[in-house]
Amino acid sequence: MRSISLFFRSVTKSLLLVSFLTAAVGSANAQDAAAGAAIFKQKCTACHAIGKVVVGPDLKGINDRRSEEWLLKWIKNAPALIASGDPDAKEAEKFSPAMMSAFPELTDDDIKGILAYVKAEETKPAAAAAGTEAGTAAEGGSGEISNFMIFGLIAVIIIAFIVIVVLNRVIRTLERVMLEKQGVVVEDEDAVSGDRLAGLKQLSKNKKFILFIVLLVVIALGSAGWMGMWETGVHTGYQPVQPIKFSHQLHAGLNKIDCQYCHTGAFTSKNASIPSLNVCMNCHNYVTASDKYDGKTSPEIQKIYHALDYNETTKQYGKNTKPVEWIRIHNLPDLAYFNHSQHVAVAGIECQKCHGPIQTMEEVYQYSPLTMKWCVNCHKETEVNHKDNPYYDRLIAAHDKLKKGEKVTAAVLGGLECSKCHY
Repeated sequence: MRSISLFFRSVTKSLLLVSFLTAAVGSANAQDAAAGAAIFKQKCTACHAIGKVVVGPDLKGINDRRSEEWLLKWIKNAPALIASGDPDAKEAEKFSPAMMSAFPELTDDDIKGILAYVKAEETKPAAAAAGTEAGTAAEGGSGEISNFMIFGLIAVIIIAFIVIVVLNRVIRTLERVMLEKQGVVVEDEDAVSGDRLAGLKQLSKNKKFILFIVLLVVIALGSAGWMGMWETGVHTGYQPVQPIKFSHQLHAGLNKIDCQYCHTGAFTSKNASIPSLNVCMNCHNYVTASDKYDGKTSPEIQKIYHALDYNETTKQYGKNTKPVEWIRIHNLPDLAYFNHSQHVAVAGIECQKCHGPIQTMEEVYQYSPLTMKWCVNCHKETEVNHKDNPYYDRLIAAHDKLKKGEKVTAAVLGGLECSKCHY
């Protein structure tokens, strides 16, 4: 009798362990899909969708059509894969009129998260998926866990609960039978008490059940807290309403105005700088968009004139000027030092690398997460071009001296430069 009881208890523990592991795996997959959703909305939605063709092909079923190994190579550097002569890459190139962009800053885990998100989204009805996309875009693209994963986790919990109840009842029945064979009279507790809540009271005394519930609560709270901490201070998708509706799509996209024509500081200083209104007036002294407003000046251009106290009839400026209170979108914490000129002028990085397809944005939003992990991954992937660069030539020369055992002073490493002390 004791051996039978021990057997069923061991079975119960095994099933509990399987349930916990299943729940943990489901939670991990959900986190991967949630992380992948954020990256997908940042880097993929301009050209791709799940369930319909946009600029690029429909991504529905991509996990079945291509191997994970091939997708990792394709997403990281599609042009290189095409140049290598890969037949699948050549075939994929025909689907889209635009070249697939390279994303060397993405890690393998990032790409696997994207693929997990795509797979999760495939299980949703097309209408629900479209509604979810619109909702998340409006909320800032924070990413969501699919309904399939949530229902699957609930099903596992219910099944585990039923198994615990059934096994405990079987164990009690076997114990009663063994005791009756030994001549011990055992009364039915439920029949004696007549209490409808006897089953729940008995269940509340079950240590296995209580442990199961406690572990579920700990896992749920731990997962929610972990995801909440990762999202703290991340403002991806932040899109405030600006005092003047300036369209980058019109200016940088349609009219091909170079970013540095307005943001002159990006090439020469730490800050990209907000252009002063006199830069706007270089064009809008003449361009009034009156053809779209029945011969009258555009209301948004009128806001520029009002801020400058400009009389468009006399072409004269008054003294009652007011600053335009632009709302900052990209904001790094004070502890992080970022220099635009170092990245734009020295590294030759395009504005779109960090700010996304700015030339397509009617209203600007924060495209990249601007987290430390995001910056570190970019620094790991970005190759330094040291050719004909005096700084790196001197650095390499210092390394050669170290290899030879020669003395290397601070002066050799640039310690005599004025800016080292006089910042």
